[in-house]
Amino acid sequence: MTDCVLVDQHDDVLVITINRPEARNAIDSAVARAVSAALDQLEERADLLAGILTGAGGTFCAGMDLKAFLRGEGVSIPGLGLAGLTERRLSKPMIAAVEGYALAGGCELALACDLIVAAEGARFGIPEVKRGLVAAAGGLLRLPRRMPYQLAMEHALTGDPFDAEVAYRHGLVNRLVEPGRARDEALALARRINANAPLAVRVSKDVVSRCWDWGADESFREQQALVRPVFESEDAQEGARAFAEKRDPVWRGR
Repeated sequence: MTDCVLVDQHDDVLVITINRPEARNAIDSAVARAVSAALDQLEERADLLAGILTGAGGTFCAGMDLKAFLRGEGVSIPGLGLAGLTERRLSKPMIAAVEGYALAGGCELALACDLIVAAEGARFGIPEVKRGLVAAAGGLLRLPRRMPYQLAMEHALTGDPFDAEVAYRHGLVNRLVEPGRARDEALALARRINANAPLAVRVSKDVVSRCWDWGADESFREQQALVRPVFESEDAQEGARAFAEKRDPVWRGR
């Protein structure tokens, strides 16, 4: 990975840090390629069970680097979206650890994650309309699903930011922590997830993320196709056996 993105492994968690604090971790083509490559690594390696995306220097991400945009740099990966994340369907849980600003594309990266841990005082927003642009990397699609419609519409049309306390109150943020603690809390949350059976976690994530697209008549049918292998897995037997034997389960991921 390049210096603009740092990648660290903490046991079975991959921490991806956008490292351009001098530019508020704005996304240029180098950042986009490096984040996408790190996500490829997360997806491909069996020893990694969850990922965390964060930013260096007290800022999550200020979005697309407008200077890079004017230079004609691309910040989306074909078929995978902004920084290779916003249109990607990851099989493993992804947590955003937000300090400072998560604006424009930075907000869209956070929304593309499964869970968000935010520091008090952090600010979210999709201000693209203020620059003659549109939040087309998932902001307009995901924000109305994460907070009340009228509030999402207000922020989409005014471009005004909202703070982490508002995001937490409306359920967009999972954990609200003291400044400087977002990454550590995200790691603790990832470890709680990773203590569970990997196959069951992946399928549960898949069902929750896909159920928006299923109609009422097809939802249980679609779910059944995904969960059947879990009930037939070795881990399902191990979970029941460990409970009966009053011991911690040893997951095999199969």
